[in-house]
Amino acid sequence: MPAPESAPERPATGQSPEPPVDHTLERERRHLGDARTALRRMREHTAGLTAIGGDHVSTEHLKQVLYRRMKALEDDPVVPLFFGRLDYDTRLGGELDETLYIGRRHVTGEIGGEPLVIDWRAQMSLPFYQARPGEPMGVRSRRRFGFSHGQLTAYEDEDLTSVGGVSGLESEILESEIERPRTGPMRDIVATIQPEQDRIVRARLSDSLCIQGAPGTGKTAVGLHRAAYLLYAYRDQLARSGVLVVGPNDSFLSYIGDVLPALGEIDATQATVSSLVSEATGAAIRGLDLVPAALVKGDARMATVLRRAVWGHVTRPTEALVVPRGAYQWRVGSYLAVEIVDELTSRGVRYEAGRTMLPQRLAHQVLLRMEAAGDSPDDRVQNAVARSKPVKTYADLLWPRLDPAKLVLRLLTDAGFLATAADGILTREEQQLIMMTKPARSAATARWSLADVVLIDETADLINRTPSLGHVIVDEAQDLSPMQLRAVGRRASTGSVTVLGDLAQATTPWATSSWAESMAHLGHPDADVEELVAGFRVPGAVIDFAARLLPRIAPQLTPPHSVRRNRGALDLRLSTAVGGDLAAATREALEREGTVGVIVPDAAVPTARAALERAEVRYDLLGEDAQVFDARVDLVPASLAKGLEFDHVVLLEPADIVAGEPDEVTGLRRLYVCLTRAVTSLVVVHAAPLPGALDAAPAA
Repeated sequence: MPAPESAPERPATGQSPEPPVDHTLERERRHLGDARTALRRMREHTAGLTAIGGDHVSTEHLKQVLYRRMKALEDDPVVPLFFGRLDYDTRLGGELDETLYIGRRHVTGEIGGEPLVIDWRAQMSLPFYQARPGEPMGVRSRRRFGFSHGQLTAYEDEDLTSVGGVSGLESEILESEIERPRTGPMRDIVATIQPEQDRIVRARLSDSLCIQGAPGTGKTAVGLHRAAYLLYAYRDQLARSGVLVVGPNDSFLSYIGDVLPALGEIDATQATVSSLVSEATGAAIRGLDLVPAALVKGDARMATVLRRAVWGHVTRPTEALVVPRGAYQWRVGSYLAVEIVDELTSRGVRYEAGRTMLPQRLAHQVLLRMEAAGDSPDDRVQNAVARSKPVKTYADLLWPRLDPAKLVLRLLTDAGFLATAADGILTREEQQLIMMTKPARSAATARWSLADVVLIDETADLINRTPSLGHVIVDEAQDLSPMQLRAVGRRASTGSVTVLGDLAQATTPWATSSWAESMAHLGHPDADVEELVAGFRVPGAVIDFAARLLPRIAPQLTPPHSVRRNRGALDLRLSTAVGGDLAAATREALEREGTVGVIVPDAAVPTARAALERAEVRYDLLGEDAQVFDARVDLVPASLAKGLEFDHVVLLEPADIVAGEPDEVTGLRRLYVCLTRAVTSLVVVHAAPLPGALDAAPAA
């Protein structure tokens, strides 16, 4: 911490010495006050504007623009408007000798419109994350600010003109911000983004990226900040095409839901794969597949089966088309109709597009015959012929209308239809696995599983092209099946993707074994793969303990390491009364600052609930209670722990978490996920022996 700029006066005899006045800190506090006043003025000015367009549609559009602007200008008094400062110097390559404050949004002063705060995403803010001694990027000094409840409390300067001094995680302010206890959902990391993370965040919109990130490396936060950056840097383009964030479950989306709004961005859509395909197809997910059936339905080969099932409905004509018009009958030979059908099917168009073109092509042949007979028909005549009953009936016989849900229902209930579509692709045993045991009367009453609805979504895309978004960010992507990856990928067929995940945390039976395979299913095989292994959130004692599992679950990955000086706390407690010890450990965690996650095997949720209620511990149960993260304690079934983070974790019975999965490797991966949710401390309560590599005394 810098020394005060002036020495304190000598106190009078008998008086307590007054603390020295730090004039620099006072000036920075005044700047913060001025920035808040200016932001309030900007919001008041926006609120005073009236949306008046040339018509109703443009007026409503302007209202939405003003609404989004108002949301972006909201001021949270507990969040600082700026967290850093850059002093540019022309002698070091800066365009001007100027001082810029770096924050979550741009704030403009009243006089001359000078910027009081620069948005962290602006090009001028780049040195705050990338500059270093020896490569100052035109900046003489970088200052970091410490805050408490929105009030500026400290500052720390880094001289970029010389080697040495405070840098990176040697900064006490930066480290304390990274380790600051959390309350409520996930928050942004805009003040602590590291250079390797910043390079990912600021990659071009056209770049598709895959981020393999170990626990605590901030991959989820990096993905969300990339969304915020893209919406800032490519706003006009993405305002038309959109940004989508895909998460693994609703609890996860609730957890991350405040990050983008805190950064002033409300235009990104958030969804799970389930909600995405269910909303797109209108099919409600009410059923659950057994694992063998889900594996077949999620296999990429099903895309070929569905393509055959769709295009198998197109037939080649055997009779001529006859169109009465006036006193004449015009005849189009079957061989000509065959040529038209073959030409359309070879063009690579969607099924419905070909079906729409067929009547026009047939009508064109009729017009050729009319012209040969001396008539002079125009486009209106061709359109009338295309809409005539004989042409429409003939075309419908050759190219019938299809409903995606009805087609998939037939495929899963009609053994003969499935055998034809899957011949040479699925074995007879695989075909039997995916047949519905209780066929539904209609698509509307079917108890569709998630895998079924993904098949419907694939079929819908074969019939009509799925609109593409500008950018899609998908988290925990290692757990998606090939068919689920295809469902996400077609939402970015002409856009780009950012894929986040960790192969060591793959816990579904259909999880991917390589990122190259996943990116191919997504339709972006040339995406760059980045690996993050520096842990900023999970402490060393915890990550080193959990990493003992890596040789079994992901030997190809680089073991992660913690860059924090505070190694955290790890406590393994052998118990003879796990319910009581679980509650006791939770109460101990509550005595410390921050959130508490009680992670238990799914089957042990009733036992854990009873233990916490006996101990009068208030908690939310993830997956059942409202996903608002408003209690300090969250009871988390192991299957829902992925992607979440807590200051303190109490983990119950690792062996039972492993045993709850179909095989040992998947179980150890699930355990790896659960062990790495802690930011400060981890207490493991167990009566059964610890599994495998964990069954040893923790490292000192």
